[in-house]
Amino acid sequence: MISDSSRFVAKGVAHIDLPKVAEPVHVTFVLLPKFTMLAFSSAIEPLRIANQLTGQILFRWQTLSSDGLPVACSNGVPVMVDGLVPGSQPEGIVLVCSGVEPEDQATVALGDWLRGLWRRGRTVGGLCTGAYALAKAGILKDRRFTLHWENIAGFAETFPELHAARQVFCIDDRIVTCAGGVAAADLMLKIIHDHFGMALSQEVMNMCLLTQRRTEGDEQTTSLAARLGTRHEKLIEAVSFLEARIEEPFDLDACAAQLKLSRRQIERLFNRYLAVTPVRYMNDLRLQRGRALLAETDMSVTEVAIACGYASTSHFSKSFRTKYAISPYRFSHFGK
Repeated sequence: MISDSSRFVAKGVAHIDLPKVAEPVHVTFVLLPKFTMLAFSSAIEPLRIANQLTGQILFRWQTLSSDGLPVACSNGVPVMVDGLVPGSQPEGIVLVCSGVEPEDQATVALGDWLRGLWRRGRTVGGLCTGAYALAKAGILKDRRFTLHWENIAGFAETFPELHAARQVFCIDDRIVTCAGGVAAADLMLKIIHDHFGMALSQEVMNMCLLTQRRTEGDEQTTSLAARLGTRHEKLIEAVSFLEARIEEPFDLDACAAQLKLSRRQIERLFNRYLAVTPVRYMNDLRLQRGRALLAETDMSVTEVAIACGYASTSHFSKSFRTKYAISPYRFSHFGK
């Protein structure tokens, strides 16, 4: 049988002195089918490194699944688990690791289990799209939380009363969430800092080869200026105006009036800096949102078309097929 010291404390060259810890922090990872391996590894590795650097068991961890069997992550690699969710009553922090098709993976039973743990004083959270499970647990109302930016549109359609922040991670009392990917490391660095201090969290950061410490309030993605590749003030204002009205009929005249420019001036800005017309830019944006909704929700093609600002399902379907070489029906879960 593997000893605790062998399992949780690996040997390494780097070392940092830390007073003996009386009780380690317990962390449980609940792995859902098609979870994101990058988020999981980014969360668990800082814990291992913290133990390695100090030569102590600062963190203990375990993995659970709904049936106790290995779970295949989104890249198809199966991951072994230590036990099963039903009947388990873990201590400390419980994190749901999710990924693609989160609405299907976050069951009512899992939500009930999480709500019970939270009511008994546990800290619960989600990595990547784990917020779906927390939403089904009914514990996100009036809370700050986040999930991966790609899934926010679908989440908003499924849970319209809940509003996700576009931050790398959120900590609201005993509810912790992160956007997934390497943002899971940012969340864990914060947890390490809060439990064991800045010196250790900084050295863990160095071991992970992370050169910048992101805080809770940092945005998940680059600024609009960086995304567009320009700092042209009027173009950024125009794009912001249009993106905020994705569900509304396209109205370049209203945009022009808001910016105190002519239609022709806005069209020239889009052509010069983005090499597309405003109409094409908006259509691509709507199709991207439509693709996300079809992949992540149970919405019908008609409902998605309306949510993306299309006047007819046929127009949406034709545009979708042209861009992605597949019909929206076949792309959605209805076509499986």
